[in-house]
Amino acid sequence: MNITAKRFLSFIVLFTVVAATFAQQVGSNSPYGRYGFGLLSNQSFGASEAMGGISYGLRRSQQVNPGNPASYSRLDSLTFIFDFGVSGHYATYSDGLNKQNFYNGNLDYIAMQFPVFGKLGASIGLLPYSKVGYNYGQTRALENIVYEEVFRGTGGLSQIYAGIAYEPVKNFSVGANVSYLFGNFSYSSISVPRTTTGATIGEEKKKYSIRDFKYDFGAQVVFPVDKASSLTVGAVYSPKITSKADVYATQMMFLSDPYTNPYQTPSEVLRDDTLSNRSFQLPATYGLGVTYSNTNLLLGVDGTYQQWSGLDYPDVLDGLTTQNRFNNAYRINAGAEYIIDPYSRNFFSRIRFRAGISYGNSYTNVSVYNPSTSTSVGVGGFKEYGINFGLGLPFRDSMSGRLSLLNIGFGYTTQRPDLQYMIKQDMFKISLNMNINEFWFFKRQFN
Repeated sequence: MNITAKRFLSFIVLFTVVAATFAQQVGSNSPYGRYGFGLLSNQSFGASEAMGGISYGLRRSQQVNPGNPASYSRLDSLTFIFDFGVSGHYATYSDGLNKQNFYNGNLDYIAMQFPVFGKLGASIGLLPYSKVGYNYGQTRALENIVYEEVFRGTGGLSQIYAGIAYEPVKNFSVGANVSYLFGNFSYSSISVPRTTTGATIGEEKKKYSIRDFKYDFGAQVVFPVDKASSLTVGAVYSPKITSKADVYATQMMFLSDPYTNPYQTPSEVLRDDTLSNRSFQLPATYGLGVTYSNTNLLLGVDGTYQQWSGLDYPDVLDGLTTQNRFNNAYRINAGAEYIIDPYSRNFFSRIRFRAGISYGNSYTNVSVYNPSTSTSVGVGGFKEYGINFGLGLPFRDSMSGRLSLLNIGFGYTTQRPDLQYMIKQDMFKISLNMNINEFWFFKRQFN
């Protein structure tokens, strides 16, 4: 077996192992994950995330960019890219009176990019679509009984994608991704008595699974400005997805908390219903981006619009309606990268300095109540503001001359609620991304 085949086998084994465990990576404690499909994940990788999340106009030979599949054709015929990222999160949640902090860590993504032939390039990878992970509650009193009402949720959507891109004429490329979208969701409401000894604990639980296909279509046009600089315009379209799934609704009694003892058998089953063939829809997405680049500088701006409003989602899961559940979502990202001299022998001069900002709104609304009176205030969402910066540390293979990058990113996002009594969220993120550029597909003249 030659060295290229061995490398492929190693990467496929690693990819399979990661795929088996990836869906269990939550990395979120936000109560906003209770609604819709959870918190949507950023689809940008390492370097582009540090530039505010731009991706539609990015076209680079050394970077995997599933945000626009048309970018895959930029790869030359002798290059294989392996890209993976991990991150740590520190989040603070506050309702104005109380504050709570959480730490999380995640494997963010894993991807590969390689040439097929000529101007045809391809990529495969695994990345998150959304995350659900929360555990919060409050103490309530009913006559002379004091109990704690706890809400818990787990799950999310992940996607395994395969994409291909072709450059039919110089400076124009088209591409497409086909993704297998999969995930499990579980939402629980648990009543834990605090004043009655030996009382059973009640859990009302709803869960469902989604398995479907997602498609992304992209195009990029490059306009040369001079020999060293160019302007790239990119566009992406993802059609709406309509999926059918069964919702399992149960109501059970336990002798101990099912969260701390998840494998116990319920002492009593009060309800066990299957709501068959319920409709779940994911939105059509439109994206447009422009990037300017030269030898030392890259500047980019992206805009994204998602048609969430009016999409199907079972009312039984959240108590909201088709009219007030979802908002059409928009997002604006802008970022830059600067390198002093990419050809210098000085390591500091070859470091890539990155920064970016982002702004968007929430695609879901939440039910808001006055905690003192338990009266409804209405439904509302939030606006999200983000700032990122990072470094790309270059490592050149002395034998092949190939440049790999260790990308370090720092990010801060804040979610500003629309209504009083909603929870404000601030999150700090540190990410590490390894972008390995290998010299493959070269036919050696000797063994």
